[in-house]
Amino acid sequence: MRYLSGPANRLIEELAKLPGIGPKTAQRLAFHLLNAPPEVAHNLARALVFARDNVRYCSVCANLTDREVCQICSDPERDPTLVCVVQEPRDVVAMEKTRGYRGLYHVLQGAISPLAGVGPDDLTIKQLLARLGEGKIKEVILATNPDVEGDATALYLAQLIKPLGLKVTRIAHGLPVGAHLEYADEMTLAMALEGRREL
Repeated sequence: MRYLSGPANRLIEELAKLPGIGPKTAQRLAFHLLNAPPEVAHNLARALVFARDNVRYCSVCANLTDREVCQICSDPERDPTLVCVVQEPRDVVAMEKTRGYRGLYHVLQGAISPLAGVGPDDLTIKQLLARLGEGKIKEVILATNPDVEGDATALYLAQLIKPLGLKVTRIAHGLPVGAHLEYADEMTLAMALEGRREL
């Protein structure tokens, strides 16, 4: 954008590098920051640098935290016999929003994807197996995404975990609440049928 100054262009270019932010959204965000009072941009910059410098992975579950062990892993109210395996830290946030799960987590930091060059050694699978070897966990819930990579990762993990004598379950996939059958695609309906349970 030749009609904008160098710093404004650079801000737009950097914002556009963020996931889910296209050129128009980046431009809108940049204009907002440039037109807002200076403290808005300064507070954002400080928060970004502070988070980047202080957030790390939990030494137990690999979730994001500002401590050695995250709040969930150190919560005595959690069920230590149950672990939910998810792909990313944002999946922990999604699960916690349900308020229906009170066990622990393990974050893989991705999914097996040969096309993207991600293999089992690139994930936190060794750490998961070490946790399972401690003997406290009785059930592993595989909550990877319902796509090719997530399903392949869940299958791979199930093959590793079942010989340990632990209960291995997979979250059900299917129709969202409030959806109508006529609008569902075949794959979603098939998964909903497969994940059915007795009433």
